[in-house]
Amino acid sequence: MTDQSSNQMWGGRFAAGPDAIMEAINASIGFDKRMAAQDIAGSRAHAAMLAATGVITDNDAEAIREGLLTVLSEIEGGTFQFSTALEDIHMNVEARLKEIIGEPAGRLHTGRSRNDQVATDFKLWVRDQLDAAESGLLALIKALLSQAEAGADWVMPGFTHLQTAQPVTWGHHMMAYVEMFGRDLSRVRDARARMNESPLGAAALAGTSFPIDREMTAKALGFDRPAANSLDAVSDRDFALEFLSVASISAVHLSRFAEELVIWSSAQFRFVTLSDRFSTGSSIMPQKKNPDAAELIRAKVGRIFGANTALMMVMKGLPLAYSKDMQEDKEQVFDAADNWMLALAAMEGMVKDMTGNRESLAAAAGSGFSTATDLADWLVRVLKVPFRDAHHVTGTLVAMAESRGCDLPDLSLADMQGVHEGITEDIFTVLGVENSVNSRMSYGGTAPAQVRAQIVRWQEFLAG
Repeated sequence: MTDQSSNQMWGGRFAAGPDAIMEAINASIGFDKRMAAQDIAGSRAHAAMLAATGVITDNDAEAIREGLLTVLSEIEGGTFQFSTALEDIHMNVEARLKEIIGEPAGRLHTGRSRNDQVATDFKLWVRDQLDAAESGLLALIKALLSQAEAGADWVMPGFTHLQTAQPVTWGHHMMAYVEMFGRDLSRVRDARARMNESPLGAAALAGTSFPIDREMTAKALGFDRPAANSLDAVSDRDFALEFLSVASISAVHLSRFAEELVIWSSAQFRFVTLSDRFSTGSSIMPQKKNPDAAELIRAKVGRIFGANTALMMVMKGLPLAYSKDMQEDKEQVFDAADNWMLALAAMEGMVKDMTGNRESLAAAAGSGFSTATDLADWLVRVLKVPFRDAHHVTGTLVAMAESRGCDLPDLSLADMQGVHEGITEDIFTVLGVENSVNSRMSYGGTAPAQVRAQIVRWQEFLAG
């Protein structure tokens, strides 16, 4: 077979043959260069430890430290030349370090492997993202608290099956999302605490014979402790999986709220007005204002879920310790992190800028026989009617009101007594939506007093 026909077999961008294919499939520098700062931080800590334990000289350690700072400045300044031939960020940094300081660069890798090096870099990167997620969640929670405080006593319909169920308050609805994102915050903090063990010094898989001090490098990099098993340290990607799991659950909450904002901002609901900063116009219909930011948040959930599933598939069949499959651990996490952080920021912006339309909310709160449950509860509480019987009486009155095209408060006392003779004028004190929400004083209920108590609880939590 001629060289020409061989090249045609490999095709297009791999016309150079198998060597080009192997370089392309083996290289990760195209994406793992995002970990440059973490890689250099790990190397600086490792070099300082090697000097402290007498493995390398102080002079070599100082040259390495200065050289790494130069490399970092080149990367941050955009002048660093990345090479796919050098495969990954670790080899790119080390090669450039050798160009800058010469022989001492070769001593940097003493007592470690790329296996523990990449695990350390990746953990540091994921930890930074968890910190960013915490900041984003806190900002979003504060924005929701502001909305809740402003509308603690605004009435609106509460829904089940997207059908009017019972009146609630705007503040109560906002606080429901505070609770959701609060659980996300708790998961972020839990995940960070659990993953904060240093793989550095585990070397390839079995540790090292050099007299290294893993406690020293762990402390220098902000870890709580070194990972206790070298095999596990280099093969563990639970921290990345947990990051994606936390991100996925949080993305569900973001998507649910985004869906409500899409519905609420529609002409059919008019519950909220989104700011122009988070909406777009139609290219052909001048009357439209599209909730694009909310729709894009809703869509980005698919990418985050996909990343979670992809990494689980990568890891599910790998024997200990390291396999090259694990090079596929980063792109999904990078993409999911980008989209989660963007979705959190966009949702915070929408919540801060949106305006609840109090009149539309109140008008909708009284529709759909939303106080029917209050009527049934009154029958049970005042007349001691068994709840199942009260449910039947209420259903009959709802059917009557529906047939007349009116709401329950519009029925006369005589109409009601025709269904149950024990009903008195007092029934009308529970049928208004304001009366309904004010009566829901059970802990966690929708009464404005309860909503304000929950707002205070969260404000104290955030302050403390």
